[in-house]
Amino acid sequence: MRKATLLISSALLILVLGGACFAFLRINSTLRETRQRVDKEGNLAFDLLTLDSSSQGVKTGFEPLPSPNDAVTGAAFGGRIYLAGPGGLAGYSSLAAGAQPTLLRTGLELPPAPITALATGRLHGEPSPYLIAATHGEGLLFVTDDTTKPVRQLRPADATARDITAILPLASGDILIGTRRAGLLIYNGKTLRLFRSDFAGIPVTALAGDEGDFWVGTRTKGVLHWHAGQLDAFDQNSGLPDPEVEDIAIGTAGVFVGTPLGVAEFTDGRAARVLAQGLFAHSLALEGSTLVIATIDEGLREIDLKPHQAVREPLASEDLNHAHFFTVDGALLAIGDGRVLRHGRGGVSGDWQTVLAPSQRSLSDRNITSLNFAPDGRLWIGYFDRGVDVLDVHSGHAEHVEDDHVFCVNRIVTDPLRQTIDVATANGLVLFDPAKTTPSERQVLLRRDGLISDQVTDIGFTRDGMTLATPAGLTFFTPSGAQSLYAFQGLVNNHVYTLAAERTSGRILAGTLGGISILDDETVHQNVTLKNSGLKRNWITALLRVPQTETPDTWFVGTYGGGVVQMDGAGHVTSMDVADVVINPNAMFETPQHVFAGSLDDGLLIYNRASHHWSRITAGLPSKNVTAFAENGGELYVGTDNGVVRIAETRLP
Repeated sequence: MRKATLLISSALLILVLGGACFAFLRINSTLRETRQRVDKEGNLAFDLLTLDSSSQGVKTGFEPLPSPNDAVTGAAFGGRIYLAGPGGLAGYSSLAAGAQPTLLRTGLELPPAPITALATGRLHGEPSPYLIAATHGEGLLFVTDDTTKPVRQLRPADATARDITAILPLASGDILIGTRRAGLLIYNGKTLRLFRSDFAGIPVTALAGDEGDFWVGTRTKGVLHWHAGQLDAFDQNSGLPDPEVEDIAIGTAGVFVGTPLGVAEFTDGRAARVLAQGLFAHSLALEGSTLVIATIDEGLREIDLKPHQAVREPLASEDLNHAHFFTVDGALLAIGDGRVLRHGRGGVSGDWQTVLAPSQRSLSDRNITSLNFAPDGRLWIGYFDRGVDVLDVHSGHAEHVEDDHVFCVNRIVTDPLRQTIDVATANGLVLFDPAKTTPSERQVLLRRDGLISDQVTDIGFTRDGMTLATPAGLTFFTPSGAQSLYAFQGLVNNHVYTLAAERTSGRILAGTLGGISILDDETVHQNVTLKNSGLKRNWITALLRVPQTETPDTWFVGTYGGGVVQMDGAGHVTSMDVADVVINPNAMFETPQHVFAGSLDDGLLIYNRASHHWSRITAGLPSKNVTAFAENGGELYVGTDNGVVRIAETRLP
C-alpha cells in the first residue's frame, strides 16, 4: 500500500510556473546533430537541439490554468537557486519573501515533459558548467548561467532513453543517465551509449558517487555498486530491507540506501546495518553525523549516527512529505508539497524553517481525468486521485470536493434527466446539485443500490434512462428499476471503458476490452471485434457519435494502440489516417468544426470536419498525455496529466 502511495504521489508532484497569456518560444532544431540509431560501436541515436528563442512573438494561443506550485527538485547554479518539476524551471536570485523567479515553462519555453531531476556539471570541451535537467520523456536539458543563451536539448531517438529518472555528472565531463526502462546510459558530449551490458533494461531510480566508484539504485533489483571495474549487487537477501531503492546518500559516515522499509548503511562496500526499520525512506541527506530522511507521509526524520540509531522528528518539520533534498551555500534545503524548508543553523540541528511557501493557485492538482461545463458556466474538473474542483473560470475561484467516494474520478457528465452533475468514480456514482454555490452531493449510487460494480467508468443517457459502464458489465437505471448485463448475456466483454448513447432512442454502444457491443433497448444485437470487422484493436477506449452529411449514423472509435476508426450503424469499420496511437479513456470530443482525441503520448489529435483530415499538436501543451476536453464560449479546454490549458478554437491550426 505504501509503495502504491509512493508511485501515485511521485506521479502527482508538479510545478506550474506562470500567469496568463503565455508566448510560446517555438522549439527549432537550429543545431541538429543526428546520429545513426545504433552504430557499430553501440552508440545510440540522438538529436542535439537548440530551443530557439528567436520567435518570441509567435504564440500558440494556449493559456494554462493556474495549478499547484509543487516543485520536486532543486539545485544551486550560477548564483541562483533553481526549483523544477512537471511545470518547468524557476530561477530565483534568492528565496526571500516576494522574490520573483525567471520562468521556463513546460510546453512553452521547454518541451512538453516534466522535469524529474537537476544537477550541475561540465561537458567535455565546454569551458563553463551547465545546469542539467532530466525530463520524463524528452531527454536532457542544458541551461547556462547566461539567460540570453538558449537552452539545449539532448533528445535520444529511442523513447525509452528519453525517460530519465536520475543523472550523475562526472568530473571527466561524462554524464551518467539513469532511465526508467533503458538502463544506465553515458553521454560524453559526442556519443550516447549504454554504460555496460550489465545495466541494460534496469529501471534506475537513483545515482550517487563518482566515475571510479558509484552506486545505482533500481526499482526492482536493489542497489548496484560499480568500483574498480567490478560490479556488486545487493538485494533483500544481502543487506537491503527492500529491493526497491528510493535514494542514495554518500558521505564520510558511509553510504546510505533508502527503501520503503528502512535505510541500509554500507561501510567498505558491504551492508553493515539497517536503520529506521519500517520507515518509508523516500529521500536522504547527510549533514555531518546526522542522516536526514524524507518520508512519504510521516514528514522529516533524523538519525544521529554517532551515539545511537533512534529516529527523531525534527523541530518545525511542518509535516513536509515526499520531499527531496539539495544544498545551497552549505545549507541543507528540503523541497516538497510546494514548500522549501532550510535546515536550521546555530547548533539546533533539528530546526527547519520555511523559506518559500506554496504560491496561490486555483486548482488542487494537475493530473486531470475529466472536464465538464455545468449549465451555470462553471468548469467541473476531475482528478486521478484528488476528487473534483468546481472552477469559476472568470474569477479563478475553485471549490474542492474530496471524500471517500469523490476521490479517483473517471468521468463527469451533465444528467439531462435529473438536472444533476454526475461524477463517475472508482467508488460509486455521485450525483451533485449544480445549482448550489458550494457543490452538494445529492446521492451516491453503489452496489447496494443495484450497481453491478462500485467502480463506474462512464455514463450514458437514452430515452429510457441512464446506463453505467463498469469493469463488471453494464447497469441500466430505468423507471422500472436497476438491472445489469454482462458477458453471460451477450456483452462482448465485461470490462466496459466507454459508452456512446443516443438520447432520442434506446441505442447504446459499449466499448470494452474485447470489442464493441451494439445494444438496442438494453439487448445486445451485434458485437464488433477484430475478427469480424476492420477494427485495429479490440481494446476500445473512447466512443463518439459524429454525424456526417453522407452518413448521419457514424461513430468515431478510439482504441488502445490502433488510433481512431469510423464505424457506421451496421458495424462496418473504416480506417482513418490516424493509427498506431493510444487514445485515452473517454478522451474524444466534438464541436461543429472539429473532433478532438486525446492520446497517451502523441499529444492532441484534431479532425477537421470540413477537410476530413487529422492533425497533431504538442506545442503549447504541458504534456503529450491528453486526457479530457470541454468547450465553452468558443474556447476549448484541454486536460492532461500535467494540468489544463485553454485556447480559442479559431486559433487552432
